[in-house]
Amino acid sequence: MIEINDLSLTLGENRVLEGIDLKIEKGSVYGFLGSNGAGKSTLMRCLCGVYKPTSGSVKIDGEEVYDDPDAKGKIFFVNDETVQYTSFTLRQLKEYYKSYYVSFSDETFERLLSRVQLPLDKKLSAFSKGMKRQAIVIIALSCKTEYLMLDEAFDGLDPAMRMAIKNMITDEIVDRNAAVIVSSHNIAEISEICDRAMLIHKGRLLLSDELDSITGGFSKLQLVFKGEVPGESVIKAAIPGAMKITHTGSIVSIIAKTPEEEAKALAQALEPDMTEAVALTLEEVFIYEMEARGYAGFFTENEE
Repeated sequence: MIEINDLSLTLGENRVLEGIDLKIEKGSVYGFLGSNGAGKSTLMRCLCGVYKPTSGSVKIDGEEVYDDPDAKGKIFFVNDETVQYTSFTLRQLKEYYKSYYVSFSDETFERLLSRVQLPLDKKLSAFSKGMKRQAIVIIALSCKTEYLMLDEAFDGLDPAMRMAIKNMITDEIVDRNAAVIVSSHNIAEISEICDRAMLIHKGRLLLSDELDSITGGFSKLQLVFKGEVPGESVIKAAIPGAMKITHTGSIVSIIAKTPEEEAKALAQALEPDMTEAVALTLEEVFIYEMEARGYAGFFTENEE
C-alpha cells in the first residue's frame, strides 16, 4: 500500500501541504477531490517522488518513494499536461517507456491500441486532446505498474472519450489488483469510478473514507406539516445533526449529518404528517460538509 504519514510540504515561502495522513491499498480506486488549487496535484507529485516532503513521509510497500528507483518503478503518473509528449510518435513513446519499465506488456499495448485505433507513426502534436489522453493512458496501462495516478485525466474531454478512457482503466486495473488514484474537481465523475475518496482543501486533508460510508453518514429529509411548522431551534433540538434547514410553506427540508434511519426516527418527535427521505449525492454531501465548516463556495473558488 501507499502510506502517507504526517506529510507537509513547503515550496518557497508557501506551505502547500500540511499534516496529511492517508493509506491507499492495492485494489482500490481512490478519488482525490478538492477545488482547483487545493493541493491535489502537489500531493500526487509527492506520492510519485517528484517532490521531497518537508516533513513526514511517503512510503510505497514500506519503501520511501523519494529518490528510490525501485519504489518509483511501481508507479505510473499521468499528469494533467501532455505537451511533453508532443514530439513523440506513439511508437516512439512506447519504446521510450518500455526502456524504463521492465513490466511493459506489448500484448496489453496492442490490445488497447486495437480498441481505439490511434496512428502509431504520427506525432502526438497532431493528435486531438482526447487522442493524446488515450495514448498516454494506453502507455500507462501497458507498463502494468502496481499504482496508477491520473491527474485530471478526463478534464476537457467529450463524454464519449471520457467513457472510452474510463472503460480501459477499469477493465485493465480490476483484473490485476492494482491501485488507481484519480484527481478531479468533478465530484460526479469521481463517484462513478471510485470506491474511496478524500477531500483536500488549502493543503489540508478534511476527510477520507469509502464512498458508501461518506454518503451513509448523511441524510436529507422532507417533512410535511398540516398544522404549525416547527422553528429551526426546535428542529435542531430534535435532530442534533441538522446542518441545513429550509422551509417552503408547510414543507421542511433538513440536511443532517446523521444516518438516514436515525434521522427519520428522531424526526418523529416533531410529529410531521409525512416524512420522506431523499437520496443525497456525493457532491451534495461535500458541499454541505464544507458549508458546515465555514467554506462556502468551496467548489467555485479561484482556478489554479
